[in-house]
Amino acid sequence: MNRIKRHTLKLMGALAVMLVLWVSFGGRGDDPSNDIGSTPLQVEKNGKTDTEITKDTGIAGETLPLEHSEVLALLSTSDTIKKQNRFEAHFDSMPGGGVKMKINYLGGSLRRVFNDSNYLHINTAERIGVRPVRSIREAWEAGAAMERLNSCEAYYLDNLTHSLPYLVPEAHKLLADIGMAFRDSLKARGGGDYRIKVTSVLRTPRLVKRLRRRNRNAVDTSAHLYGTTFDISYAKFICDSVTTPRTQEDMKNLLGEVVFAMRQQGRCYVKYEHKQACFHITARK
Repeated sequence: MNRIKRHTLKLMGALAVMLVLWVSFGGRGDDPSNDIGSTPLQVEKNGKTDTEITKDTGIAGETLPLEHSEVLALLSTSDTIKKQNRFEAHFDSMPGGGVKMKINYLGGSLRRVFNDSNYLHINTAERIGVRPVRSIREAWEAGAAMERLNSCEAYYLDNLTHSLPYLVPEAHKLLADIGMAFRDSLKARGGGDYRIKVTSVLRTPRLVKRLRRRNRNAVDTSAHLYGTTFDISYAKFICDSVTTPRTQEDMKNLLGEVVFAMRQQGRCYVKYEHKQACFHITARK
C-alpha cells in the first residue's frame, strides 16, 4: 500500500512539473491585446516566421526583450536561406602582404574627399526612406518598402550587433552596385577575390540610444533610422580566395574610387568615418 502511495506521489509531482513548464513556455496564448515585448510575438512574411522573444528577469511578472544580438542569432538559426547561403563561407582573415595595384588619385585624402555633412544624409533619408521602426516586427511589416539583406556575391553582411538587415530598394541596389563595381575593378587590375563588408544597416531608436553609450559619433537623429543608409568597412574585406592577395591599403583606396564614382553620379552622400573605419553612405533618389 505504501509503495502505491509513493508511486502516486511521484506521478503527481511529475504532472505538476509538466504543468509548470507548459504554463511557462507554451500556455501563454497569442492574445493580440498584449504589448510588444511582454509575450512571444510571431510575425509571418513570405511563408516564413520571424519571432520577437522575451526572457524572464527573475522578478515575478516582469520580462525584458532579448538582447539584439540574441534576436539576430535566433533569426540566423531559423532562417533556412541563411543556412543554405554559400556566400556566408569565407576565410577567417585576410592574407598578409599582397600584390600592389594602380590606384587613381581622388584629389585629396579620403577623409577630406568624403565629408558630406550629417544634415545632407538625414535630409535625404527623411525624404526617401521609411519612418523609423521600433522593432523587428515593424521592419517585416514594412513589406515592399524595405528589402532584407543576405550575404551575396556583391557583399558580405557582418554579424550585426546594433542594426537590422533591412534597406529600402534604392539603398540596397546602391550597395549591390558598389560591391560588384569593386569586384570588377579588382579583376580589371590584375585579379583578387574579395568582397566588401557591410557593418551597419537599419537602426531603431532604441538601438541608436544603446549605440550612443559606446560610440560618441552616433547621434540621436541618425540616417540609419530610415533604411537608406549603410556602413562599409574600409579596414577589413572578405577574402574568398588567396590566389591573388591584395594589400588592405590598396583595397581601401580602390573602394574609395568606386564610392567616389557613385557619388559623382548623384547616387549617394558619403562620410568617411575615421574612428569607425567605414564609409557611411546614404542613398539618393
